[in-house]
Amino acid sequence: MTQRQQRRRLGGNDFDMEDALVDEAATTVTEGAKRLNRKWPELIITGFFGGVDIGLGILAMILVKQATDSDILAGMAFGIGLLALKLAHSELFTEEFLLPINAVIAGQASWLQVVRLWVVTLVTNLLGGLAFGWLIVLGLPDYHSTLADMAIGYTDQSSPIVMIALALLAGATITLATRMQQGTTNDVVKAIVCMSTGLLVIGAGMLHGAINAIVIFAAMLAGADISIPEFLQWFWIVIVFNILGGLIVITLPRVIRTHRVLSAVRRGEISLEELQEQIA
Repeated sequence: MTQRQQRRRLGGNDFDMEDALVDEAATTVTEGAKRLNRKWPELIITGFFGGVDIGLGILAMILVKQATDSDILAGMAFGIGLLALKLAHSELFTEEFLLPINAVIAGQASWLQVVRLWVVTLVTNLLGGLAFGWLIVLGLPDYHSTLADMAIGYTDQSSPIVMIALALLAGATITLATRMQQGTTNDVVKAIVCMSTGLLVIGAGMLHGAINAIVIFAAMLAGADISIPEFLQWFWIVIVFNILGGLIVITLPRVIRTHRVLSAVRRGEISLEELQEQIA
């Protein structure tokens, strides 16, 4: 049996590929197109509540951090916020790298829609997180020092190289976690992925523009010695490398391996419905 015949035996589709890869292309394009084609009110509210959900995770994180002084346990507690994102169908900025890009490459949306999604989601994440962070500061004055310590730990990096590497890791980790959750319908598995992602991102001290910014906002409201220019300088560096981490480390290899399917959909040679029928 030739290699081609073996691949055909393992997959019942028309692309000489494993069914799992064709299924990945179909599901990511479908979900990405849904997100890109949301109307303005839906997009704004979804992003805002994404920030609120992350704020819930930050609340759990600072409670556990102050009680245990453990970054690992605090990271697992933060996973509650990521789980809330999934269960409430909200959006976090770095979730938006793999799925929309696949949709654009497959001709189901435009690059302008991607820019709109990224900008609106980031801004509304920050606004929702700021609102929740303000409530944390007002309601939990005993936790101000913990907030300040964590925020200063994010902004005071030992070198630019370390900062860039931690930002790349955070972008890649959140993007990969999104793809892992997209690949299962099991809520228990999704919960495990959320807790594991929180453990890695927070426990390892990765730098995530939207998540860390909410902590920094809250710390600044609580009186931490962080100026707005210092925050902005930190923020734009981290955001840029979050994007690169999600796009280059995670999205690009996956686009390459399913490019034949995405291109066929773009050229009109097969529809998403027909793809799903082949996998079913």
